[in-house]
Amino acid sequence: MTSVGPDTFDLRWRVIHGYRRAYRMAGSGPAVLFLHGIGDDSSTWLDVLASLAGDFTVIAPDLLGHGASDKPRADYSVAAYACGMRDLLATLDVDRVTVVGHSLGGGVAMQFAYQFPDRCERLVLVSAGGIGQTVHPLLRLAATPGADALLPLLGTTPVTELLRLFGGLLTATGGLGLGKDIGYVFSKYVRLAESPSRQAFLRTLRAVVDWRGQVVNMLDRSYLTEGIPTMLVWGRHDHVVPIAHAIRAHTEMPGSRLEIFEEAGHFPFHTSPQRFLAVLREFLTQTRPARHDVQSWRRLLRTGPKPRAVSARGALDSGVSSGT
Repeated sequence: MTSVGPDTFDLRWRVIHGYRRAYRMAGSGPAVLFLHGIGDDSSTWLDVLASLAGDFTVIAPDLLGHGASDKPRADYSVAAYACGMRDLLATLDVDRVTVVGHSLGGGVAMQFAYQFPDRCERLVLVSAGGIGQTVHPLLRLAATPGADALLPLLGTTPVTELLRLFGGLLTATGGLGLGKDIGYVFSKYVRLAESPSRQAFLRTLRAVVDWRGQVVNMLDRSYLTEGIPTMLVWGRHDHVVPIAHAIRAHTEMPGSRLEIFEEAGHFPFHTSPQRFLAVLREFLTQTRPARHDVQSWRRLLRTGPKPRAVSARGALDSGVSSGT
């Protein structure tokens, strides 16, 4: 097992449908696609990429509207993002991948597995969206019409200075429910002072969230993950996408595995990087990649999900690992 330094992963670009899409790619071996959350970019995965590139082909794009990718007036739905990932992989001559998605990227990963089951070998959902209505109040607030006027303030000197002065206090007092993640989140969201980034963020957010919470719920199709090795990774103290979502998804996804990080919030791969790498590497090496069976897929669609009478407690007792 070897690793490379994070500086190996310089951004590259592909022009697809007229838009420049940034991505990082290195390594050799089975392909693993890493999808970041809303307002974030591929750099969030750099340490993970560096640790896995010795044994896997790792690919981490900046989703359209994020990072160094173009920010057009376009379709920012999870279905469009999934199609974008299929097209990016096609230009890279990659046919099949394990998909690892965080937050919004988890919703895109689920959609990718649903739209392109023949291309998905495994599914890893990290604090993923698209499972239930609950989401952090700040995201609900940002989805309201008035947020267009407020978001530019994030990048102003007075606000950034206040965050610098009171960042430690916010973290110590719970960080608006973000805990230790608050510094990282605000370091990314100050970009929203720039109009193209802000408009792309709002279009993406409003495709999945309104003032009442998440509007996309993929649990009605979760039974279709049968036969796809699936792992859910969640922080016990996630207040962006609460752990109750993980428990429900674990119950609804046949044969799934749930890893609970007791000390983590919304970014378990930042809070507990060594454990995250350990469970991810084990999952990648100890599970057999799915092979799409058209007949089984048709059968599942015709019969629908099997009745499940598993309580939350039962879900926690089956296929769940907990640790720091």
